[in-house]
Amino acid sequence: MAGSGYVLNLGAVPYREAWELQRTVAGAVSQGNLLDTVLLLEHAPVVTLGRRTEPGELHIPPDAEVEIVETDRGGKSTYHGPGQLVCYPIFDLTKHGQDVKKYCRDLEEALIRTMAPLRLEATRIEGLTGIWLERPPRKIASIGIHISKWISTHGYALNVDLDPAPFTDWITACGIEDAQFTTIARELGRPVGVDEVRPHALAALGEVFDLDFDELPRDDVDALRPGLGHERSTQHAAVTE
Repeated sequence: MAGSGYVLNLGAVPYREAWELQRTVAGAVSQGNLLDTVLLLEHAPVVTLGRRTEPGELHIPPDAEVEIVETDRGGKSTYHGPGQLVCYPIFDLTKHGQDVKKYCRDLEEALIRTMAPLRLEATRIEGLTGIWLERPPRKIASIGIHISKWISTHGYALNVDLDPAPFTDWITACGIEDAQFTTIARELGRPVGVDEVRPHALAALGEVFDLDFDELPRDDVDALRPGLGHERSTQHAAVTE
């Protein structure tokens, strides 16, 4: 029998606001006051720096309209922008194997299943991070997570329909030199809205993590004000893919 969880479809949310919301939700999940919850959203242009970002990864033009944010997730630098589906699963991993590597593999599997209904055969590539399409290798999704006291934050970003140039022109994305990046729209040869992909993403997460998701009740959404009853906890693990 599947477990229960919540989904919160947020649309466009500034990165720092979404990060604060993640911390609030994580506090509620860790205290048993909220079920496993998935946040699905988009960000305005932002470059996020993971804990392993190195000098020289950034080469952002001075006139670029993009925010730069240092985060507590694992890994290196990446780019978020409109037209990219960002998924933040905030899960109690004591219910999902209590294994960081397994959690990363499960997120990869969820991404692969998300794209299957769109007739895109995504895959892992040995030695490379994230999720790719092959022949030639083209990166279509990135994963970067943070786990504290077995509560997960951050998650994945799937390129739906956006200009991938910032991944190569502004940063050395994920620390991979000369990587090619692509989008669902580019591969299908037609415009694709994030809203078209959201149901596939949620269904895939439900299959992989054995969860049935309901919309988070309005009263609970209103209660999730930034900083509500949540203190930052000590980092347990941070991983990127």
